Formats: sequence, C-alpha cells, structure tokens
Amino acid sequence: MNLFGFDLRWTAPETLVTVEDYRRAARRRLPAMVWSYVDGGAEGLETLRDNREAFSRWALRARMLAGNGTPSLATTVAGVPLSMPVLFAPTGFLGLSQWQGDLHAARAAAAAGTRYVVSTASSWSLEEIAQASPEGHFFQLYPREGDIAAKLMRRAWNAGYRTMMVTVDVPVVGNREAERHTGMGIPPVMTPRRMLNIARYPGWAINALRHQRIGGRNLVNGAGIAAAVEAAEIQNRQMVQATLNWNDFQWMREQWKGKLYIKGILDPEDAVRAVRIGADGVVVSNHGGRQLDFALSSLEALPGVVAAVGNRAEVLLDSGVRRGTDVLKALALGARAVMVGRPYVYGVTVGGERGARGVLDIFRTEMERSLSLMGCPSVEALDRSWVVPRQAGTQHAAAQREATPVLLQEHAA
Repeated sequence: MNLFGFDLRWTAPETLVTVEDYRRAARRRLPAMVWSYVDGGAEGLETLRDNREAFSRWALRARMLAGNGTPSLATTVAGVPLSMPVLFAPTGFLGLSQWQGDLHAARAAAAAGTRYVVSTASSWSLEEIAQASPEGHFFQLYPREGDIAAKLMRRAWNAGYRTMMVTVDVPVVGNREAERHTGMGIPPVMTPRRMLNIARYPGWAINALRHQRIGGRNLVNGAGIAAAVEAAEIQNRQMVQATLNWNDFQWMREQWKGKLYIKGILDPEDAVRAVRIGADGVVVSNHGGRQLDFALSSLEALPGVVAAVGNRAEVLLDSGVRRGTDVLKALALGARAVMVGRPYVYGVTVGGERGARGVLDIFRTEMERSLSLMGCPSVEALDRSWVVPRQAGTQHAAAQREATPVLLQEHAA
C-alpha cells in the first residue's frame, strides 16, 4: 500500500535483526502462562541449554579466494524442492500465541519457498490450513493405532498432504515446571494474580476471547476453552501413550501412502530400526528440550544417527537452531535440512505472516553471508570437512602451522 509516497507495507524494524530480537519482542506480547508454554522446557532446562551450547562446540572452516559468487541454499526434502534448508516444525496450540498463527506460518513458509509441518494439535484444521496455503505442506501425527489416527491420515491425504512426520518422543508429557508454576494448562489454572498478568496484555486477551482459536481443531469440531479441553483429553488418552511401540509405527507405514518420517530419534539403533520398517527419513530431535531433561542434545546425537542410516534415508535435525551458522553446522554434520519451532512462533507473535517471513529472511541472510565468508559454494557442498571441533582448534591450528613450510615449498616449486 502506498500513501503520499510512503510504502506502508510491514517491514521488520531495524531492531529485529536476529532471532533473539524476535524472542524478546514476543516475550513482551504474551502473558506469563502462554510464554511459559512457548519458551519453556522440562525440569531444570538442562537439555534446553545443551541444545544451544552444542552448536558452540563446532567451528566453521573458512577458505579464501574461492570466487563462488552468491551461494546456493536450494535443496530438497521428501522430494520437495526447497529454496532453503529450513522448515517450520510442528507446534501445537499455536493459536495461543497468535490466533491466526497456523495460517500465518503456512503462508510465510510457502512464500519463502519452504514448508510448514502442521501439528495434530494445530489451532486450525488440516483442511483450513491447506485451503489457506495449498502448496503441499507436511503433516505431523502423534502415533496411535486406531480410528482417530486412521481418520487423521485419511483427512490429511484428502487435503493434499503427501509427507507425514510421526512424533514418537512423547510417551508421556514432560515435566514442564514453568507451565506448572504459571498455571498453564487446558484449562488454565487461574488465580487473581494470573488474571492481573493477563490484563496487562489486552490485545492478546481480546483476540483470545473473540476468536477462541486455542487448539485441537483436528480432534473436535467446536471452539473455545471447552473444545480445547476436550481435544487435549482426546490427545492424552488416545495419542500420547506409554504403551506405543514399533508395531504401531509399522501399522502407520502400512496405512500411509506418501513419504513417512519418524520424529524424535536420538539413538542410532532406533534410527536403523525405523529405516528397516520403511521410514523415508528420521528427524533427530529431543522435542526442543521439552521432554526428557538431560537427554542428549540433538546436534550431539546427529553424527551417530547419520552414520547408522547412511544413504538409506534422509536425516533432518530439530531443536536448538537459532542462527544461520547453526543450520550450516547441522548440514555439515550430515543433516539434509533443519526444522525450527520457537523462532517462527516468535515471528508470528510479533508480526503474523510478515514476522514469520522476517525470521526466515534472517536465516536466509545469515546462511548466505556465512557460506560466502567460508568460501563454500552451496549448502549441498557442506560435509564434515567444513567443521572443526572447537576444543581441537588449538591442535588444528598447530597442524596448519607445521604444514605451512611444506606448502610454501610446493608453491615455490
């Protein structure tokens, strides 16, 4: 829109230049109980912190005078061409953060040339999201052999979803202490103090009451708190069960005609078993640190899974990605692409679809700049040779110094 020569299209303010900037801005827009759900983790948050710290333990190799021009970020996942190796991970109850959050995320991902993985617990139905953004997004399902899972798979297929991700790391819901402290739940536990906190966010409260897009639209037909409670009960009773096993996944492989990924794998033996059953890919993930505290960080688990799977299936990484350099390190260690959850939730909270696009633009710009500084021509060229363990940095530098005289002699010859 143009008015008197001014472009009124939304652009991210200059202060929103990193994912962390979006995080701080999102924090200012959400009540404490909702923020505890968005940004919290399990118990002492050890896994949550390890997910981030694991990336700091790797250095990127930099080669000069490469002459590559603008590096390419293009790749494919599940046979789908993507403009960049970053997808939006499934996030349930996204409507708590922004009532149109699922629609914004789907449209933003499609506009950026990537895909959104729609959660079983999305705040808009599979059909509504597909209608709003028909580019062929992916679907995430919590496993359960039975009518509900079968119906969801049929609905997803009929709505145009051709890739499904089965989340397997929630046999029980993790001990999320911050949510318990703030009363976050379906329904929430309200006190006068919590009601006063919500009153500080009138914009959020008005949209929550007016639109009532909380979650569970794939499990119930109604709206509002009562419907969300019913959906949560159905999910906990029918789809989050400690008795789930590999036979359930085998059954889902037999039912689903499209590409099938298993999400929540940290152990190489589990990855091998999933591929043997017929998984087209595995997602190395600890649920963003929201399930088992002191679980292995996703990046630490990645090399072992990649080595075990080999070329028999694609490997994606989820949990802890906040920078373009994080993406590059994951790809160098064998991931085909990464999925991000909290970053785009921050984006839709701050600016809807444009905020989610802003987050993807940050990842894109950071990846392109870093690849250029590394002298690497594309994400497809990344392999283990492009990363060095930082604890071995001193030894690596020493080895380079020892090799320098030999290299100089060779060039002189």
